[in-house]
Amino acid sequence: MCANWNIMEFSAQQIAMMLGGEIVGNADAKVCDVAPIEQAQAQHLSFITDEKYLPFLQSTLAGVVLVTKSLMANIDSSLAGVQNTGRAVILVENARGAIAQLLQSVAEVLNPRRKGIEQPAYIAEGVMVPEDAYIGAFAYIGKNVRLGKGVQIYPQAYVGDNVVIGDNTILYAGAKVYYNCRVGNNCILHSGCVIGADGFGFEPDAKGYYHKVPQIGIVVIEDDVEIGANTTVDRAMMGETRVHRNAKIDNLVQVAHNVRVGESTVLCSQVGIAGSSTVGSHCTLTGQVGVGGHLEIADNCIIGAQSGVPSSITKPGMYLGSPAMDAGLCRRVYAAMRKLPDMYRKAHKS
Repeated sequence: MCANWNIMEFSAQQIAMMLGGEIVGNADAKVCDVAPIEQAQAQHLSFITDEKYLPFLQSTLAGVVLVTKSLMANIDSSLAGVQNTGRAVILVENARGAIAQLLQSVAEVLNPRRKGIEQPAYIAEGVMVPEDAYIGAFAYIGKNVRLGKGVQIYPQAYVGDNVVIGDNTILYAGAKVYYNCRVGNNCILHSGCVIGADGFGFEPDAKGYYHKVPQIGIVVIEDDVEIGANTTVDRAMMGETRVHRNAKIDNLVQVAHNVRVGESTVLCSQVGIAGSSTVGSHCTLTGQVGVGGHLEIADNCIIGAQSGVPSSITKPGMYLGSPAMDAGLCRRVYAAMRKLPDMYRKAHKS
């Protein structure tokens, strides 16, 4: 059964031509779906990028397997066994990158770019919609909005007054961009994400009653940024919250007011960054990392899952724990912590 690609079917020869790969085995082997190497059946395309998965070349039922060419020295014997199986191996420079390239082509067929204005949709008077743009049913486009070429605004998306949306940017169903915010070119905003909601600003009076501090800044999303479902990027109290180009933000992430997220930085699910903090370029904050307010994280930092960052990190490196510390030190600390019960018992016996 070819469930995922529906009627799409590719031969090993076609795939090799698309990816510039070298075929070993049956060039006519056909696939119409993808699966992990351990679970693949005859209709599946799979891939290997790590030496530990090479033994699966002998046992997998996958019709076509992409293999990173640098593993070639270790797979000569495995390749010999492929010749008479009816299966194919395609050697490429980077199997993970190659399958991503192939899946991009498939995705463009399964979910092609749309064009035109569906009804009912609200588009404020005077807003120019490019000929190659798409506005889905029940979308709302406010006053003085500027839409770039090829934008894709899916049903029930909201674009507030004075917003700028760049060329080829996609707002999936239910995405919201509040007034005055700016989204760059080639961005993807997934369903339910909210750009430009008020930052969390309140000030107590003498009796402890909280009063709202107006949030009059904006959010700027630069080019090539992807923001996951139900993620929120708050508008600045003053000035701007900015997500720099090529940043990738997962689902369920909170970016607070006046935060700056650096170029090509990755924020994984459930990361929370408090107000006025700066995360450098080429950083990775893994799941459930919490970052305090008014601090800085240097470029090229990796912060492990569930770490808490209460103060600035000034040097590139890997950090773990709460409070976050150098990963090597953190491992030694936790190793010592495991010994504390025995140390306690020995101290009380003496």
